[in-house]
Amino acid sequence: MISMLQSWFSRSSVRLACAGLLVFSLSLHAQDNERRGRKYKAPPPSSRIEVTVVKADNGKPIENAAVIFHPIEGDKDKGSMELKTNEDGKALIDVIPIGDTVRLQVIARGFQTYGQDYKIDKAEMSMQVRMNRPTGQYSIYKNDNSAANQPGSGSGGNSGKSSGEQGSSNPGSQQQNQPQNQSQNQPQK
Repeated sequence: MISMLQSWFSRSSVRLACAGLLVFSLSLHAQDNERRGRKYKAPPPSSRIEVTVVKADNGKPIENAAVIFHPIEGDKDKGSMELKTNEDGKALIDVIPIGDTVRLQVIARGFQTYGQDYKIDKAEMSMQVRMNRPTGQYSIYKNDNSAANQPGSGSGGNSGKSSGEQGSSNPGSQQQNQPQNQSQNQPQK
């Protein structure tokens, strides 16, 4: 009789504990649905943005490229968020609110830096960035391979003009000496 009483007591205590847990979890759920206070403001809906970074010449993904998001408000930058691409060349972010403008910047070793502004207007967006290899630098000088830039030519104080041309204001003298400079700039074999 005592063992029967003990088993009944243990079963009823387990049932009572389960009922208590159920009531406690329901009361927590009810508190969650209540108003959080007058200063609480729900976050705006955000967009899921997937950026794929590939090589422009063959379309292969670029791993470990820096993908930087600059949220812009008006014409001011509000900070930045940086991600790295995975082995598939993809970076994913889902915290930028819909309706914002974002300046996307991509930096990868051995490629030109990419930058573009985007208006975030959808819940899901995907962007593909095709990275180019660097090209030659632009110069304001007509003959950027001047003798002053050649190794062993001394100081570059004469701005690439030959000694007979230094200080000359006659444009005809430059044209006469230009073929000479081009032949001097040929790589030595």
